[in-house]
Amino acid sequence: MRLVTYAKGAEEHVGVLKEAAVVDLSTLAPDMLSLIDLGTSALDRARRILDAADGAALIPLGDVTLRAPIPRPRKNVICLGMNYVAHAYESARARGKPEVLPEYPVFFTKAPTTVIGPDAPVPLHEGVTAQLDWEVELAFVVGSVARRVPAERAMDFVFGYTVMNDVSARDLQVWHQQFFLAKSLDGCGPLGPWIVTADEIHDPHALAIRLRLNGRTVQDSTTGDQIFKIPQVIEVLSAGLTLEPGDIVSTGTPAGVGMGMSPQLWLKDGDVMEAEVEGIGVLRNTVRKGAGAP
Repeated sequence: MRLVTYAKGAEEHVGVLKEAAVVDLSTLAPDMLSLIDLGTSALDRARRILDAADGAALIPLGDVTLRAPIPRPRKNVICLGMNYVAHAYESARARGKPEVLPEYPVFFTKAPTTVIGPDAPVPLHEGVTAQLDWEVELAFVVGSVARRVPAERAMDFVFGYTVMNDVSARDLQVWHQQFFLAKSLDGCGPLGPWIVTADEIHDPHALAIRLRLNGRTVQDSTTGDQIFKIPQVIEVLSAGLTLEPGDIVSTGTPAGVGMGMSPQLWLKDGDVMEAEVEGIGVLRNTVRKGAGAP
């Protein structure tokens, strides 16, 4: 299933896609986090509602506005840095460091206020950064409490998958010597366009992943290039950090970011980014000068 958060008028609702329409799931839960909290029984009920929906129960996609599937995460989004082989090398070259792969997963977080939905404007943050960059990523959503989970059981804790664009301020990364602020500017975490439930993705490490900038493909890879796969990521995190339903973990970006180009290329007003992961969909956002907080 493809689960969405959508707005029709002033109110937001949780729903499920049926071809080019949305089926409302408000009778199950008021929002996506509440739906995830209800567990597998709620998903079974959602499937029955989806299968039975027809006629007036189908709301055309053109009549609604899609929000980020989780518009306001309860906690910071957990992210992996340098988790694709080719990107780890291009990052090292861009910083004048040895081209070696990380021995352990590199974790950082993005603030909840970064999260915006499909077609929402990404603020250029002029006066704050002059080096805004793109990063298409596969993200997964935790479905149940995970503590000390071994890798062989880890996939049982994945609720579903979505697309994240980890928009990053490269100059802030250099100045502050940490990732948090550079990754946490308001509106710099496009997420969506929906959550695809885990049963729909046979192998999350065999998906094409790409980003188009103004129609030109700049990132084009496969999730198979990840250094640390999802089971290992969950095992490492949950060894000492409790993962909870609704937590979002973004698994890193492939090569092709602006920082790694020669000459380097930074986002500007009017740039259109289309982040795409096979089996999930396309997350489209435009950079806008003067855009406000989400």
